[in-house]
Amino acid sequence: MIQLVYRYCKPFVLSIVAVMVLLFVQAQTELALPDYMSDIVNTGIQTGGITDGVPKVLRASEYEKLRIFFNESDKKHFDEYYELLSTSNASAEELEDYPILTKEDVYIQKSDVNTDEAWNQTMSQAGLLVMSLDAMISQDSAIVNEDQAGMEDFKAMMAQLPPNMSLYDALTMLPQEQIDEMRVKMSEQFSALGDSTMNAAAAAFVKAEYQAIGMDTDAIQSQYIFISGLKMLGMSLLSAACAILVGLLASRIAAGVGKHMRGDVFRKVESFTSTEFNRFSTASLITRNTNDIQQVQMVIVMFIRIVIYAPIIGIGALLKVLNSSVSMTWIIALVLIVILGLIMTIFAIVMPKFKIIQKLIDRLNLVMREFLDGMPVIRAFNTQDYEEQKFEQANSDITKTNLFVNRTMAAMMPVMMFVMNGVALLIIWIGGHQIDAGTMQIGDIMAFIQYTMQIIMAFLMISMVAIMLPRAAVAGNRVKEVLDCEISIVDPVNPQDFDTDKRGWVEFDHVSFCYPGAEEAVLHDITFQARPKETTAFIGSTGSGKSTLINLVPRFYDVSAGKVLVDGVDVREVKQADLRDKIGYVPQKGILFSGTIASNLRYAKADASQDELQEASDIAQASEFINSKPDGFEEAIAQGGTNVSGGQKQRLSIARALVKQPEIYIFDDSFSALDFKTDAKLRKALGELTANTQATVLVVAQRIASIMHADRIVVLDQGRVVGMGTHEELLKDCKVYQEIAYSQLSKEELHHE
Repeated sequence: MIQLVYRYCKPFVLSIVAVMVLLFVQAQTELALPDYMSDIVNTGIQTGGITDGVPKVLRASEYEKLRIFFNESDKKHFDEYYELLSTSNASAEELEDYPILTKEDVYIQKSDVNTDEAWNQTMSQAGLLVMSLDAMISQDSAIVNEDQAGMEDFKAMMAQLPPNMSLYDALTMLPQEQIDEMRVKMSEQFSALGDSTMNAAAAAFVKAEYQAIGMDTDAIQSQYIFISGLKMLGMSLLSAACAILVGLLASRIAAGVGKHMRGDVFRKVESFTSTEFNRFSTASLITRNTNDIQQVQMVIVMFIRIVIYAPIIGIGALLKVLNSSVSMTWIIALVLIVILGLIMTIFAIVMPKFKIIQKLIDRLNLVMREFLDGMPVIRAFNTQDYEEQKFEQANSDITKTNLFVNRTMAAMMPVMMFVMNGVALLIIWIGGHQIDAGTMQIGDIMAFIQYTMQIIMAFLMISMVAIMLPRAAVAGNRVKEVLDCEISIVDPVNPQDFDTDKRGWVEFDHVSFCYPGAEEAVLHDITFQARPKETTAFIGSTGSGKSTLINLVPRFYDVSAGKVLVDGVDVREVKQADLRDKIGYVPQKGILFSGTIASNLRYAKADASQDELQEASDIAQASEFINSKPDGFEEAIAQGGTNVSGGQKQRLSIARALVKQPEIYIFDDSFSALDFKTDAKLRKALGELTANTQATVLVVAQRIASIMHADRIVVLDQGRVVGMGTHEELLKDCKVYQEIAYSQLSKEELHHE
């Protein structure tokens, strides 16, 4: 299976590489969406669009308060980070943006400085400290109620302050070491709240500062949500575009693989000999070239779109989860174990059924073909009920098996949805406690749920493909059996040329033949010659080996012993195409193809003129019924020639061979459906043709009347030649021929004296 797919996917390497790139881009966009959603919830909604604890603008009073709680290094960095904008130097636009400038100077963040995580944390802690002190001074317990213990030092200091001195004035008078000690102590208290609560509180400080300055915080929030929404929309559109392109390329790759595979199977079957056709039934070959290849196509599409994509999205989501909330990753491990158990159970139940389905499809095709081919016989014997029961049994078997598989697969999805929803509830329950503890935010929980679903879905997608894979593997192996089948009859490595001096000669030299796998030979030590301008006929009882013998000439089978020579050369030493190009073959059962009468007659000679078609039809005694058709030679022929009679079908088959004008004509009991009058006319016209063209004629017949005038008659009995000569000679000397002749005609009709 793998070798088969690899062989046919090689021409599409560039398309597969393009698909992999597109899938990677699609996965990255899908992985980015939960982060954007988390940012909208955490930042856009909860913190009003404030991304960190570093304000872009500060009042001069707040600037001085914050500066108190920095060490010397931080103070230097803080002073370099902002520049003063005084009320006297403010422009009209700046006054509009920062209304507080009419009363107080502000500090604005410089455009050429960058922040990092450490500075963001330092600023956040200082802002929280200032906000807490302001709340304590104003007795706003709603802000500091969760951290009263950390403010005891500042409360004690406030109690000892003179009446006209503020807490911040007192803090500026303290030694830097004492300030640093108090700041470190407060930082430890803030860290205990958790990153989520600390970030939200720092953003609240920045938002309060913006409001105090007079900035439009609602516009800041709306702008952040709008920009984040546009980013999500862009990512979604990019993901959709990648998915569409991947679907297009995957479909084209799979369709191309199926096209080439079907073409190779068809060409392989064209080269089959009768031995290979006996190994693979017609119904099985049809199933292999249609349903089986379709199964391989489906798996290729699924493999390209899912098996490549699922690991990228799954691993990416897992990395995102590990980087964001390691404390809940055990939930993912738990759910994967549960899902793996369910998948393994389903595998154990469904896998054996997949191997049965393809054989049941073969059986259904076989029954259907027999029913259609044997319709006249079925109606003649009134066995419609029996055929219905046989079809119903085959149809019921495949229906029950498919229903079992589909019901099992259908039952899996509700179970998986139950597991996934249960996981979501578990994450919300545990995440709720972490939100309460301040270690996570609501947006983080939502993103974690989505990443978890992506991991689970990636695992499920691979599992679904793994479930389909066994059936596709069975189908692929069945196709591979046909493609890898060794042909029993092949062209020689160094083919010989025909002897032009022996044009039209057919010679059997001590030929014996045994069908593959048979215990006994069908033909034994057959030796004769068929010469140009002569008709050599073969007759014998049913099963005597007549058709088998004649099939050795075009090399439908290879002899088991001896050799068959055409134009003086062993047929095994020449190319099959060159050999068969010399032969005009009319099979025992006339076969016509869908099209027109003209297209069927031109089957062996595409450039045959209308005069050649007419001449061949005249010789085959087919002109009368062709001319009676409204469209003449352009009259439509149904598949298999079902819209013409048996005799008409045989005459058209004979005319088709005559149009080719070959060196050797082979008629395998081709006159059996003709009446005696038509038979006589055809044989007479055929005799004139062979005399003029110096062609060799080989005729297999059941009727003595069809071969009485042959130049040589070979009588077969149980695979052996029991007589050879003219009609008169055999009537005298061959007992088997006499029995056949007397069973069909009277002595007067046989001209026996």
